[in-house]
Amino acid sequence: MELIKVLKAIGDENRLRILNLLNQGELCVCEIQYALDTTQSNTSRHLKNLSDAGLLVSSKKAQWVSYSINEDIFQKFPFVKTLLETELNKLNFAEKDTKRLGECQQMGIPCEWDGKLI
Repeated sequence: MELIKVLKAIGDENRLRILNLLNQGELCVCEIQYALDTTQSNTSRHLKNLSDAGLLVSSKKAQWVSYSINEDIFQKFPFVKTLLETELNKLNFAEKDTKRLGECQQMGIPCEWDGKLI
């Protein structure tokens, strides 16, 4: 069953985009939201899906949550590591999302950001 959850979780383009961003390191929801150019609720829904499948771990600071890839998943399903390290960056969205993430981090978008800057 766990394998099926993982496969379903990575079967969505937005979730693959999130994994590609998180492969660069821990990010808060607002950074992911900005990079994907999507709503907070949509971003959170995809993050929950990935977390429920065991692909992500989270840490909370006040009301803000940061996510990173669950390294344990690589032991259980080595294909996930291969996917992250060699395949995702070949997809059309990878460069654009990484560029937007860099813009977000350069601007110092606060976690209180409500999405209205775009």
